[in-house]
Amino acid sequence: MIPVGFYSKGTLQQEEGAVVAEYPVPLKVNGQEIATLVASPHELNFLVVGFLRLQGFISQLADIELLSVCEDFGGANVRIKGELPARLKPVLTSGCGTGITFSAPVALQVSAEQSYAPEQIFTLMNELGKRADRYRTHGGIHSAAVGDGDRLLLYAEDLGRHNTLDRIAGEALFKGIDLNGLMLVTSGRISTEMAAKAAQLGICLLASRTSPTDMAVRLCRESGITLIGYMRAATFQLYTHPERLKIPTAKIDNITGVILAGGKSSRMGCNKALLDYCGEPLIASIYKTLNRVFSRVMVVTNTPADYDFLPCVKVPDIFPEKGSLAGIHAALQAAATERIFVVACDMPHLDEKLIRHLAGIGGVAVVVPQSDSGFEPLHAVYSKEALPVFTSALQAEKMKIFDLFEQVGVKIVPPEEIAAISAGFSSFDNMNTPEEYSRLQA
Repeated sequence: MIPVGFYSKGTLQQEEGAVVAEYPVPLKVNGQEIATLVASPHELNFLVVGFLRLQGFISQLADIELLSVCEDFGGANVRIKGELPARLKPVLTSGCGTGITFSAPVALQVSAEQSYAPEQIFTLMNELGKRADRYRTHGGIHSAAVGDGDRLLLYAEDLGRHNTLDRIAGEALFKGIDLNGLMLVTSGRISTEMAAKAAQLGICLLASRTSPTDMAVRLCRESGITLIGYMRAATFQLYTHPERLKIPTAKIDNITGVILAGGKSSRMGCNKALLDYCGEPLIASIYKTLNRVFSRVMVVTNTPADYDFLPCVKVPDIFPEKGSLAGIHAALQAAATERIFVVACDMPHLDEKLIRHLAGIGGVAVVVPQSDSGFEPLHAVYSKEALPVFTSALQAEKMKIFDLFEQVGVKIVPPEEIAAISAGFSSFDNMNTPEEYSRLQA
């Protein structure tokens, strides 16, 4: 069983799933390696003996002097009576598998950054079905197509599913079409050889109406190819690299996203939340990010009229002029959810993946990330469980958030865990001075 994404009705759910096993068996006869049989990993002795019989090397079991099949490491060694033909002439078959290949499939890195919406993949697969006229009239034909997300660029059909990729590769050369970063859909099962050919062409997304093999899944994972199988109507199964799919992620309902906009911006010399950033107020950009992640978004501000353009709740400090701790306290008091995720109003590079990761950590009153610069309390998750401690601190004029961590349950997310999700810690960037504003605008 491997992790498989099941796509249906616009959502992707992660579950466990099985794939067809693909097993290479190098075959030696009388000390000479004559072929590698790629097959299902069961009763390989039948496969080996049957292959030798149908190739005309034996006609009865008595023709075999030694038969050794190792299912653990995938190899077969046979000694037969008589000699092999002096020259074995390979023939490439037209069946579902290529009978002989000149090299073993290897993972080639696909570096294309293109991404595709599920609707674009379904459209290309539907277009493939419309083009496959020969299949509908007499059957037995495999087909494949390449598209760029807007249109079908190349189409091929053949008796062998591998041949359809060869045809596409050849036609692309004749027509000068660069296949790097394009997607390919096929009617047939995706084997490791199919995946390897796609990687050679730079295909970044490979989809089929039927199943991939386990070796194809592994090769696509190593090559950076998004692999999709069992594509039907409006559903499919996703095996590798989900990041290339443009799937809207469900909003988080049980946490409120909070923007603290109560600071004086004294070092900036003006309200930094309203500074222009990419053609809109900075706080509007931050709001859009949080609104994509959370069902509820709140702004803590003592001047709500300044933010009338934001369609969300605004709440004032309960303890005015008490800094960021007062803003977190006010948000916890006002929130309809047990937990809140807090950011400052001057953080332009928020990373949705990192926010979702932090929001997914529970069981403690505070989840605070740590960067190479130290703790990041204004990019953290807080629970109402911390309210009594925060209230007492504010009443006692103790306003340093760090000093309160020992009094509440805190989960510190270390820098290496953060860096694995958001390289460079850019999600923590903030703008306190005109110089920082100029640098982060660049």
